[in-house]
Amino acid sequence: MAGFTSREVRLKSRPVGMPQAGDFEVGSVELASPGEGQVLVRNRWMSVDPYMRGRMYDRPSYVPPFQVGKPLEGGAVGEVVASGSPDFKPGDLVMSMLGWREGFVAPANTLEKLPADAGVPVEAFLGILGMPGLTAYAGLLEIGQPKEGDTVFVSGGAGAVGSIVAQIAKIKGCTVVATAGSDEKCAWLKSVGVDHAINYKKGNLLEAVRAAAPKGIDVYFDNVGGEHLEVALELAKPFARFAECGMIAQYNNEEPAPGPRNLIYVVGKSLKIQGFIVTQFAGLRPQFIKDMSGWIAGGKLKWEQTVETGVDNAAGAFLKLFSGGNTGKMLVKL
Repeated sequence: MAGFTSREVRLKSRPVGMPQAGDFEVGSVELASPGEGQVLVRNRWMSVDPYMRGRMYDRPSYVPPFQVGKPLEGGAVGEVVASGSPDFKPGDLVMSMLGWREGFVAPANTLEKLPADAGVPVEAFLGILGMPGLTAYAGLLEIGQPKEGDTVFVSGGAGAVGSIVAQIAKIKGCTVVATAGSDEKCAWLKSVGVDHAINYKKGNLLEAVRAAAPKGIDVYFDNVGGEHLEVALELAKPFARFAECGMIAQYNNEEPAPGPRNLIYVVGKSLKIQGFIVTQFAGLRPQFIKDMSGWIAGGKLKWEQTVETGVDNAAGAFLKLFSGGNTGKMLVKL
């Protein structure tokens, strides 16, 4: 069976500061029929995520950098078109890290077959049941260790990870304070049970969070860094736990940002501050799927997604992550 022409997004140049549309280009590649042990896949959905900005720098990190002139990579859900492996047949749905392209040929052992009867839209495996969901689940429960009655502060609460953190914290019996960048996002957070939703672009952030949590916070889940981290340090109770997931406010800085001015609180308050990468918690995936599926079926978890269409709009979707252009998971439908 013949392959097809696949369009793909390549890194044209390494961004300096905020990425620009000109840092990306769309090219085409001819895909052949799969050989023995290979699978030809046509992608249906792809993910764009803030961590991808770090891969655009040419520097050592926990994941190799993207290469100039080569296609970018990221989570994707696709449909098998042709298979040279007995483990896959045409029509099977698979998850891969070969997004940013319309299709690909890859070894069968690099793909994960998705269940046909999961009871959720297939793109949920890139969001609430995928990497963002596991990030929220593991970071909050393993590092934050919330207890019933705790106050949990979540920055970037309307994003793909933060919105799930906020809802799991409510399931665990916590009071939740979350920030977002618009009144509309705050209204959505309230609709899913968040106790105090704060538009961080309005007024004094420290005073707003203090008013929402007058007795202080027990857990901070950090997606933003910067001022949010300073506020969390200021309002942390003794022995509070900080799950450091991301610091999107600093991803495009051209010079290192000053450290938190009040970091001294770490000592006096005996704070636990731990950064993490979701792959460190891969062993939790079976329990994660079980718990999340149960909460979804029971109506305890809801999710929002923002969708752009077509590979031509993939770079634009990525750029919107840095200007608040998404509520929940940002996805590209291919």
